[in-house]
Amino acid sequence: MSSTILTAITVIQLIFFIPLALAVLYIFIYAFAGLFYRQAPYPVNPKLKKIAVLIPGYKEDDVIMDVAHQALEQDYPQEFYDVVIIADSFQPQTIVDLKTLPIKVIEVKFDKSTKSKALNKAMEQLRDDYEIAVVLDADNVMARDFLQKVNATFELSFYAVQCHRKAKNMETSLATLDAISEEINNHIFRKGHRVLGLSSAIIGSGMAFRYQFFKNLMSNVTAIGGFDKEIELKMLKDGYKIAYLDDAAVFDEKVQKAEVFSNQRRRWLSAQLIYFRRDFLTALKSLITKGNIDYFDKAIQFIQPPRILLLGMILFLGTAFIVLNLFLPSGLNYLYLWALLIALCIAAFIFSIPTSFYNLTTLKAIGSLPKGMLLMLGSLLKIKGANKQFIHTKHTSSKVQIK
Repeated sequence: MSSTILTAITVIQLIFFIPLALAVLYIFIYAFAGLFYRQAPYPVNPKLKKIAVLIPGYKEDDVIMDVAHQALEQDYPQEFYDVVIIADSFQPQTIVDLKTLPIKVIEVKFDKSTKSKALNKAMEQLRDDYEIAVVLDADNVMARDFLQKVNATFELSFYAVQCHRKAKNMETSLATLDAISEEINNHIFRKGHRVLGLSSAIIGSGMAFRYQFFKNLMSNVTAIGGFDKEIELKMLKDGYKIAYLDDAAVFDEKVQKAEVFSNQRRRWLSAQLIYFRRDFLTALKSLITKGNIDYFDKAIQFIQPPRILLLGMILFLGTAFIVLNLFLPSGLNYLYLWALLIALCIAAFIFSIPTSFYNLTTLKAIGSLPKGMLLMLGSLLKIKGANKQFIHTKHTSSKVQIK
């Protein structure tokens, strides 16, 4: 084989290897760090603060009544929290039914609906005597001790807290994969980051803020999708730390249909790419001039390939190049590098998946991995314009046995 061909093969390998290696090292470092996460103790005898539980929903008539009922079942004094349903385009009968409950119902309607618009409109109408704002999705169900733990955390200096969002349904293989993906992200982007002194990532629901801080933060948000990314970047740019409560659980519906999975991921990926383009240079400048690692790390995080897609690329390309290098006279070193990269990637996933998922249900779901990888690839290829329109994820599962 001529030296020209060998050089060309080497260059091609490096073009693939370097970005994939950087992506794998990023998740491996935080996945390993996450193994050492320990939930910090809560302050003793915290002051009871008034909490607004904000639940925006768009045409969520099928689930909202059950969600509202379950939101009232908290081990927290009822006079110290209000459940606020922000009803966008609900059926008239649903509004009537909601108003029979001891909750606040705020009706909204927009030409172009967004979660940020709904939240801002609600806070315009609410009194400012709340101290904490909790933001949920219209399908989210809080564990009974959720508000207790959130309240105690705000005795500390944090302005924002992300709680542990976990699956409430795993009836299908796709839902199981979605649940595992959520837990991998919890481990890497929340536990691992907190262990290394960085902020937890927020997710858009199951999160809490000091109320006035959140109201002011949201007042300038214009995002159609990914409002959580916008406020997260603003907080990190200004030096605010975001905490993580691993034992404060919020149960979230996992997607069960391929079409819903694709649309949801398409929206998320589009938002991440937009904010990477917008904030990367500013974040780099902030890192150099102010030592703001948190802000820069978040910008870098947005350009990371989705975990399921990264795993697919590593397994496919890594195996292909290992086989190719077996036939090259000087391919031994590259063979070992690809083998190491595959091992680090798999280790990062093993570190990140909770032991509760090591069961037959997960084993069955693994058979759907290729489908999930293809759906994610399809979402990536169709992200153009996804953040210019409101893409609604309809929820169907509302009941969960809360503890």
